[in-house]
Amino acid sequence: MTNALRIIFMGTPEFAVATLKILLENNYNIVGVITAPDKPAGRGRKLHESAVKQYAKTQCLKILQPTNLKNKDFISELKSLKANLQIVVAFRMLPEVVWKMPEFGTFNLHASLLPNYRGAAPINWAIINGETKTGVSTFFIDDKIDTGEMILQEEVDIDSNEDAGSLHDKLMNIGSLLVLKTVELIEQGDFSTRPQPETGNIKTAYKLNKDNCRINWSNSIDKIFNKIRGLSPFPGAWTVLQNGSDMSDVKIYNSEKEYVAHELEIGQVITNKKDIKVAVKNGYILIKEIQLPGKRKMDAISLLNGYHFEANAKML
Repeated sequence: MTNALRIIFMGTPEFAVATLKILLENNYNIVGVITAPDKPAGRGRKLHESAVKQYAKTQCLKILQPTNLKNKDFISELKSLKANLQIVVAFRMLPEVVWKMPEFGTFNLHASLLPNYRGAAPINWAIINGETKTGVSTFFIDDKIDTGEMILQEEVDIDSNEDAGSLHDKLMNIGSLLVLKTVELIEQGDFSTRPQPETGNIKTAYKLNKDNCRINWSNSIDKIFNKIRGLSPFPGAWTVLQNGSDMSDVKIYNSEKEYVAHELEIGQVITNKKDIKVAVKNGYILIKEIQLPGKRKMDAISLLNGYHFEANAKML
């Protein structure tokens, strides 16, 4: 029966590869893969292929890399593949002419419990906001972002010290299984969809930028801790380190929190041979992994071996 489906898969980053892989392992017919165009990256600005393209090449799949999803030649080539189902995992917004094309529709895997955390960075924002649960959802695409009719959903616990990297991997694997279940239901014709509930308290997964990745040391100790882990390992929470007369942007990737009363100024840095602490409300943030400009990431002890913090050092 699996030969009845002709699937086009759309995705770009590593998160999408697990889903493409599981579909092929279960003998689904992937007639084409749509992924982002190659982009210059690194110091040599060599063209970099997406993770999905790299994997698709190993499986000898047909690959399309349109810059414009409304381009007539692309639309024509897409039609020629005669797909009856399209699956989207971490790609980009599709024009109606594309998502309406296949007989069985186009569905998307999203890394949140929709309707919460629609948008570009659901994994990061769930942790930044201190959620204890998130999940994965499959839904049919419509003309808005992440609003279509729901098919399946699975809840996932967020561990108290989990960072965005470990949650990404967890959701990537659980999400690939959810897509497989969704495809099986579509193939059998035995499923129902439901509209996403629309309430006034829906949380959004805003695109990450320099402003919303900056640490505000006046926030609560828990908010600061959650921001650091929610942005690790990418793109990294950042702050300005004032060390004597030197001001530099630094990134913090790993921290611990210590609840204790003190009368120090917010942002003041305290060090000893093993620890770098930043004074915050109701305690300290212990910096466990940090990156100075032009340097590699290092743990606190490694940094303290070769870097001197002045007595008045402060995180701004």
